[in-house]
Amino acid sequence: MRIGFFVNDVMTEQAGYTTNRLGLTAKKLGHQVWYMGAADFAYDKDGTIYAFARSTPQKKKYKTKEAHLADLQGRNAVTERIAVEDLDVLMLRSDPSTETGHRAWAQTTGISFGRVAMRRGVIVLNDPEGLLQAANKMYFQLFPEEVRPKTLISQNRDDIRAFIKEMGGNIILKPLQGSGGSGVFMVNLDDRSNVNQMIDTLTRDGYVIAQEYLPAATEGDTRMFLMNGRPLRYRGKYAAFRRVRHGEDLRSNIHAGGKLRRAELTDMHFHLAEIVRPKLVQDGMFLVGLDIVGDKLMEINVFSPGGIGSAQRFEKVDFAVPIISSLERKVAYMADYRRHFANAEMAIL
Repeated sequence: MRIGFFVNDVMTEQAGYTTNRLGLTAKKLGHQVWYMGAADFAYDKDGTIYAFARSTPQKKKYKTKEAHLADLQGRNAVTERIAVEDLDVLMLRSDPSTETGHRAWAQTTGISFGRVAMRRGVIVLNDPEGLLQAANKMYFQLFPEEVRPKTLISQNRDDIRAFIKEMGGNIILKPLQGSGGSGVFMVNLDDRSNVNQMIDTLTRDGYVIAQEYLPAATEGDTRMFLMNGRPLRYRGKYAAFRRVRHGEDLRSNIHAGGKLRRAELTDMHFHLAEIVRPKLVQDGMFLVGLDIVGDKLMEINVFSPGGIGSAQRFEKVDFAVPIISSLERKVAYMADYRRHFANAEMAIL
């Protein structure tokens, strides 16, 4: 199997990232693995999409993910101009929300080239048409109300202040665009001057999400992975972990100071996963991360769900193995049925 991983920039990848873990596992299983960034594509005059891609020496064995990444980013890397249509699978693993300023052009690069690649017979995951819908947090509002906190999306200060009052005083404010806890505030209507300042700061960059505050957030959140529309399970263990807030910071994101803990999944977690499953399947979302607080979903990460290594740390199984095995099955299905499946259908088989 020839598999390509599209990331923001190959040279900024880190050893612990899920993409590096998936690539190393695929290599160990005998597959050819290529990596490409947002600036590495070319649409040639003959209509072929090429990528200036990087790989590691095919016959070299790696004992650690650090050694694998060092070769990928260093002098030992194999660099080649490959035809993207020669890949069996292209995994879109970039985070558009990090591409701002002079690289705003890179936000939809993977989607754009992925859409062309899938029309050439490449299995593209997650489905680029589905990702196009999910380009900002408005996508979250398309899921049933039962799974979501009460939410207002607006640029109007009066609307937002009225929502704060309706919610009893405490809400979360965050930008419609963005991820990783950046620009997230907890506000109270009694603190009038700060509320106006926060709203003005956020509205300068676009629409604002005003969301009811969930008291359970003090206990952190749970990241739960879904694959092919179902909770990712391997050797009897589910891919999940908890992130716990650190100190007074309301964010539980790891780079915001959150701490990792083992997840204790309950019927409630599986109930939420079942409710969102139909739309994720419809949209061709192969690998997804659900961020759960209390009995509500705070976010559905469909672009570059990370943390497979964190789940492995607590559950003592390598969740990259079933992910690559699922890709192998999809490639076999496509060969058996001579590619007579839509990409979105193949994404969740």
